Amino acid sequence: MSAGTSGAGARRQMHLGAFFFGVGHHLAAWRHPDVDPGAASRIEALREWTRIAEAAKFDAIFFADNVGLPGPPDAVVAKNALWYPLDPLVTLAALSQSTTHIGLVATVSATYLPPYHLARKYASLDQVSGGRSGWNLVTSGSDFEARSFGLPQQFAHAHRYARAHEYVKIVKGLWDTWEDDAFVHDKAANRFFDPAKLHRVAHEGEHFTLHGGLQTPRAPQGYPVLVQAGSSGDGQDLAAATAEVVFTAQQTPEDARAFYAGLKARLAAHGRGPDSLKILPGISPFVGRSQQEAQEKFEQLQGLIDPVLGVGLLSTFLGNVDLSGYAVDDPFPQDLPVTEGWKSRQALFSEMARRDGLSIRQLYEKVAGARGHWTVVGTPEAIADQLEHWFSTGAADGFNVLAPTLPHGLSDFARLVIPELQRRGLFRTEYTGRTLREHLGLARPAHPAAVAASIPSHRHAEA
Repeated sequence: MSAGTSGAGARRQMHLGAFFFGVGHHLAAWRHPDVDPGAASRIEALREWTRIAEAAKFDAIFFADNVGLPGPPDAVVAKNALWYPLDPLVTLAALSQSTTHIGLVATVSATYLPPYHLARKYASLDQVSGGRSGWNLVTSGSDFEARSFGLPQQFAHAHRYARAHEYVKIVKGLWDTWEDDAFVHDKAANRFFDPAKLHRVAHEGEHFTLHGGLQTPRAPQGYPVLVQAGSSGDGQDLAAATAEVVFTAQQTPEDARAFYAGLKARLAAHGRGPDSLKILPGISPFVGRSQQEAQEKFEQLQGLIDPVLGVGLLSTFLGNVDLSGYAVDDPFPQDLPVTEGWKSRQALFSEMARRDGLSIRQLYEKVAGARGHWTVVGTPEAIADQLEHWFSTGAADGFNVLAPTLPHGLSDFARLVIPELQRRGLFRTEYTGRTLREHLGLARPAHPAAVAASIPSHRHAEA
C-alpha cells in the first residue's frame, strides 16, 4: 500500500523523485566553492546522496543519461562538468546493495540499445534490488549521440518514437518470457521449470525482428516501472500508451494543469484509468531559512554562469541551432528552425522568451538552473505553499526534485521542505511498501497467460 493511496478516506499524498545530475542541476554547480567537482564519478558520494534521499522517504532516485560526449569544440566542453560520468544501470545495481526501500530509476535510450539487452538488464536490476527498478524511456535527441553509433545524424523525431512504440512491446514480451511460478525446481522429476509456463517471443515488425526468450525470471514487480519524459505530441502519445510515470518541464501552474489534464485524457483510448499514470513536473529548489538566504544561494550560482556555456545550453536544446549571429543581449529570436531534437523543450524556451520578452542572456539565465524546469527560490514554508498549490489544483501528482548542487541542495530540501510537507500531511513519514510500484500506488502487471486463464470461454460463460 503506497503513501499516495494509504487506505479508504486517506488524504492524497504527493510523490517525490530525487534527480541526480552530475554534481547538481545548475549549469555552474561544479564551480560552487562547497561542491566537490568529481563527486559524481565516485560511488561513495553517490551512496551518501542516496542515503539522504532514502532517509527523507523519497519514492525514488533518478539518473538521466546520454550516450555520447558533446562537442567539439573541446575548449568549450572543458568549461562544463560531465553530467553522466558513470553508466546509470551499473551505478543503480551498486546502490541497490546499500539501500532497502528507495526506488532506482535510470534512463536508457530505446534508439541505441537492442531490446533484448535492455529487457535483461532491467529484469536483473529488479531482481537484485528486490523490486525497486524503473526504466526512463528516451529516444535520444542529439547528433553527437548518433555519431557515437556510426550514424551521421539522429533519426527523425517521428521515426524515433515509432520505433519506441515497437521497442516497448518487445521488451514487455521478453519480461513475460516466464510466468511467475514457472520455476518448479523439482529435483526428483528432473524438471527445473514447467515448460508450459515458458513463453518465447516471436516478433517481426517494421523496425525489429526478434525470436527468443529471456533467461532472467519474471521481475518481482512484473515489469520495472515504466517512466517517460517526452512532452511533445509524439512523446505524449508514447506516454499515454506505455508510461506509468511522466517527468515533465512546466513553468507555470496553468501550463502544468493543461498538460496534466491533456495527458490524463489520452489514457482512456488505451483502456487506462487516470491513476495508472503519475505526472511529476521538475522543480529546482533554492531553500533558505529566510527569503534573503535563499536568494543569496540563487544569485551566487547565477553569478558563476559562463556566457559561452549559457548560449551553448540553449543551442543544445534547440537542436544545435547556431546562435553565433546574435549578440547575447539581443532579443531571443522567434524564427529559429524546428529541429529533430527536443521538440517540447524548443517550444518551451521559445514560449518563455516570447511571453516575458527575454534576451538570449536572460533566457539562458532563466533556464541555467534546471534546463527549463521550474525554479523556485524561498523558505521551506513558501516552497511548500507552491508545491501544495500545484498538487492540489490538478497540476501534478508530485515532483521530480532537481537539486541545484549535490549534495547540499538535496540536503536542504530533505531537512527543511520535506518536514513541512509531512506536517501538512502531504508526504509520507515512513515507507509502507518495499517496491517502487508500492510507493507509487501502481498495480503489479499480471502475466498475460494468467489474465487469459481468468477470462471464461464463451461456452463456459453461456453454461
